[in-house]
Amino acid sequence: MEQGRAEPAPRLRAQVPAQGGSQPVRGEHTGHEARPAGHDAAPDRAGHDPAPDAAYEHRSGVPDPATAYVPAPAGPAPVPAPRRQPQRHSVRGQVLAALREALTAGELVPGEVYSAPALAVRYGVSATPVREAMQLLACEGAVEVAPNRGFRVAERTHRDLAELAEVRAMLEIPALLRLARALPAERWEELRPLAAAGVSAAAHGDRTGYAEADHAFHHALLALTGNRQLVQVADDLHRRTRTPVPGSPPPRTADLLAAASEHTALLDALMAREYAIVERIAREHLASAHRPH
Repeated sequence: MEQGRAEPAPRLRAQVPAQGGSQPVRGEHTGHEARPAGHDAAPDRAGHDPAPDAAYEHRSGVPDPATAYVPAPAGPAPVPAPRRQPQRHSVRGQVLAALREALTAGELVPGEVYSAPALAVRYGVSATPVREAMQLLACEGAVEVAPNRGFRVAERTHRDLAELAEVRAMLEIPALLRLARALPAERWEELRPLAAAGVSAAAHGDRTGYAEADHAFHHALLALTGNRQLVQVADDLHRRTRTPVPGSPPPRTADLLAAASEHTALLDALMAREYAIVERIAREHLASAHRPH
């Protein structure tokens, strides 16, 4: 600096190297602020160019290029936590399956009111998944909401079950006959394991096991149509038939075996393309749905 010139207060500075001096390597951190080529410093108010070593005052809130930290290239972003843990859905699904089994077996008595906290104690879970499962059952018509009390198990009559069977026949039999004329025998053979599962459950007198096997068989049968809405409606109707009529005795093992054997006979008729027999077996089988199982 020139002699006699007052030293300013300490401030951040950007210095320009003197002529003939070594030039900083581009990209090297030197503590100096680089000036773009072709751009001179702005003149002061008197119109004079500032001295080469004029002080640079750093403005608050603006990153200082001499000291700013440049982070290294970041790696993959961390995977965010799911909004909902799948465990809760798993618990709700397990509770829903257990409640359906209890309804089919008659352990939850038609007409009785059950609270979510009481059922939660029974299944060893919190009340929330029980309440969610019961809401799903209410949408299916298996239970009814009892305000400030809980859920009342729906009461079915023999007429209710007969009407449900009639609606199922209206939907399933025409679809089954169309499939019988369109599909090769190999497709029906694929359903043999499902029919065998129903026979096995019936032979052991497993009422709930047979109900699940019966549902799986009819679901797979109608899924061959490719009509998702038909499958969904038929599933809902099938679940409604599983609520027992109050006071009705549970079906005997022989009754379950007779219903299960109709699955096997139906597949035999479908493979043989015996359309009249297919329709007769299907009607008799669906008509037996008025018997609770």
